[in-house]
Parts: sequence; structure tokens; C-alpha cells
Amino acid sequence: MLVSRGPRRAALTAAACAALLLAGCGSDGEGEAAQPQPTQVRLYGTDGNMQNSFAAEFDQQTGLLKGMKGTTPLTPLSDDFKERLRKLNSKLSDYLYSAESYDAVAISALAAQLAGSTDSAEIAKQIIGVTTGGERCDSIAACLRLARNGTDIAYRGVSLSRGGFTDIGEPSTASYATLHFGSDEQLDDGKTEFLGAGDESSASVKRPPAGKKQTKAIEESSGAPLKLGGLLPRTGDLALAYPPMAAGVALAISELNGAGGVLGEDVAWVDGDDGTNPNTAKATVAKHVDAGVHVIIGAGASGISRAVLPDVVAAGLVLFSPSNTDAGLSTIDDKGLYFRTAPSDILQGRALADMILRDGPRRIALVARKDSYGEGLQGNVRAELERAGHGSEQVRLFSYDPPPNPDSPPVNFAAGAQEIKQFGADAVLIIGFGESSKVIEALATAGVSLRE
Repeated sequence: MLVSRGPRRAALTAAACAALLLAGCGSDGEGEAAQPQPTQVRLYGTDGNMQNSFAAEFDQQTGLLKGMKGTTPLTPLSDDFKERLRKLNSKLSDYLYSAESYDAVAISALAAQLAGSTDSAEIAKQIIGVTTGGERCDSIAACLRLARNGTDIAYRGVSLSRGGFTDIGEPSTASYATLHFGSDEQLDDGKTEFLGAGDESSASVKRPPAGKKQTKAIEESSGAPLKLGGLLPRTGDLALAYPPMAAGVALAISELNGAGGVLGEDVAWVDGDDGTNPNTAKATVAKHVDAGVHVIIGAGASGISRAVLPDVVAAGLVLFSPSNTDAGLSTIDDKGLYFRTAPSDILQGRALADMILRDGPRRIALVARKDSYGEGLQGNVRAELERAGHGSEQVRLFSYDPPPNPDSPPVNFAAGAQEIKQFGADAVLIIGFGESSKVIEALATAGVSLRE
């Protein structure tokens, strides 16, 4: 709301009130001055909280998600793929990163098949090439048949449907969805829109080592069975994303083994939790090393992958995440052993900024959890907003410390909520996981008027 300044503004206001006296300008009808209406604030979210299961994180207040909008890396999923997932988990309510998890497992297995070995270093040499250059195949069974003959393939699965991997082992293209929470605090599929990002021309053109045709001798010397170890967020702040990721992994392994397995043996899955916690994740990695795992699927959160990557590299294993989006991971020193099917947050930052700006906000608050994911994406969104002309007076950054352990006190964002209210934000982006529900509750408690 504009503040009156100078005699001319006051005169105009008085004249307007005189002209509208019968309508009660400046009065509530009983002689008292009308109170200004609070600014309506629109909430925005990201892949860490734009899920149906997020509503269950609110144990004190309800109705706060109505109208919240956000973006997430998401490919339009076929009814057939969803049905195959639901056969493994009939209670599945979200599909976030299910496709990326499925593809991470499939690519790892196909790489081992082409390498003719379960040696992690040999698998790593094949992973990028599995997605580029060769004969296109779009199912696990079809790709396995080609790989067993040593044929160079270009895998096109569920999430990886357009371009292959770049030279640094991540998708060259991505698909994003704009999501909306409806009046029932569940995502309204009828309002979901998809948009593409990235550039197919950035996919790698390097040729991988020649694939090895499967023979009895190769089978016997390969070290099969291929062992994949889980490092997914079964517990912790990101646990709400675990069911679809676990379903995607389970489906891929089922279909790999249903198609005859890899190198003459069924693929083995060694379960493991990252806990959305560095200490839990490091302990799981150590167990996988002892168990002889060849490829670790995870971690869920980017910050957790950063924490465990030195341990994984020291052990000479592959770390393949279906959900890491931290842009900084693109340049991390990984010795060629880190890969991801999730796109970089540089792309999501553009999609988020575009969505927010289309609503025409005046003042924008960007709230992020303090880790590489939260602060990295926050920085990317801020940069995009600045390019659009929204400077420091219009954009404010806020952050919070996520609980270090499940039994730690919940997030206390009371002070930050008051600052956002005083700033007069009419748009608030919240970058976090399940714990970010406490940020929204704090905004409501502070009297911030959340727009439905």
C-alpha cells in the first residue's frame, strides 16, 4: 500500500474522500478509521515440498497449502508406468523422482552389461555412453538384448526421453512441471503444466569403450551378480519423497531380472537409508563397502551426496543419484564416479523465477534451508529475478537451520516470519523438505495473510 507523501497527495486524498463521503471513505460507518487490509501473500514451493504427502507434515494448522504453487523436475508419466509402480505400492500418492530412480538403476545395469564387468570403474566408463550415440532403445528388455551383443545403445527411458547425458554425467535436457495445491490441499492434476528445459546439443559426443558381447567366459570373469546399494531417504526431512523413489528402484530391478538379469545373474539390491543426515548416510556407505556393492543409488538430498562422496570415491564405487539438483555438484571433484538423472537447479531456478514473475509480485521473499540444495537454488532464483529487473529492494533472502536429527526440536521461524511480514512480501518462495511446513505455520502465526 502506498504511503501518502506531501500536501498535494493529502489534498487529493481529502478530495476523494469528500466525493465518496456517502460510501464511507476513511470510516467504518461508526466514526472509526478503517484498518488497512493485510497484503495477500502467495506461497511457492519446490521439488522438496510440492508433493501430496506434504500436507501430512502440518500437525497444528490445516488449510495453509490451498493455492500454493511450485515447480519440480517431472516428466509426463504414462498411465502404464504409473500402474506398474502402483502394483508394487498400491498406496503410492506421489511420483516425484520415481522415473529418475527407475532410470538411474536401468542405466547402471546397462553400463555393467556393456562393460562385461561389475567393476565400478569399468561401469563408470560406460554410463554416459549408455545414453548417447548408439542404437536407440526405450525399454529395459530391448536395451539389454542389444547390450548383450555388445551393441552401442542410446537408452531412452522414462525421465531421460529427449537428450542423453553431458560429459559430466547429468541430463542435457529436462522437463519441469508447475504444480498447484487445490482446496483439498492435494495437487490439482488438472492445473499441472509441463515445460522443457536444457539443450540436446550439450549431450556428450565422446564414444565409450567398445561394449563386450556376453559369453560364458565374460560371465565367469565379470564378478556378477551386480550389486546395487540404496542410499535413499527412508527417514529424515526428505522421507516424504521416499515412496515414489523406492517404487521406481523396485520396478527397474524387477524388470531387469524379468528380462534375464545382467551378465547372466539377477541384479541384487542391498537396501540402505541416508536418513537425510550425513552421519546416517556415511554409516550406510560403510556398510555397502563391506557388502561389496558396486553402484550406490542416492543420496536423496544434494547435501548428503556432498557429505558422502569423498567416502564413495575413496572406496572406488559409483554414486548415482536420482534426485540431486545442486548446481555445484556439476563441478565437484568426483574422479568420474558421480552421476545423476535429476537436472541441475540452474534450470529449475529459471522455471521458478518465470512462474513467480508471471503473477506480478512487488516484493518477493526467498526462504531456504541452510544446505547446498536450499541456498544453491535460492541463489539461482535470485539471479534470474535480478535479470528480470527485481533488485535488492524487491527481493529478500531468508534461511533456516534444518533439524540435525529426527528427535531435534522443529524449525523455529518465528523471527523470520515477522521480518517477512514487515518487509511486506506478497510472494514467498519456500525451498525445503518436510520441515518447511514449520516455516509456513510460522508465517500464518505471525499474521501473514496467505492467499488461497
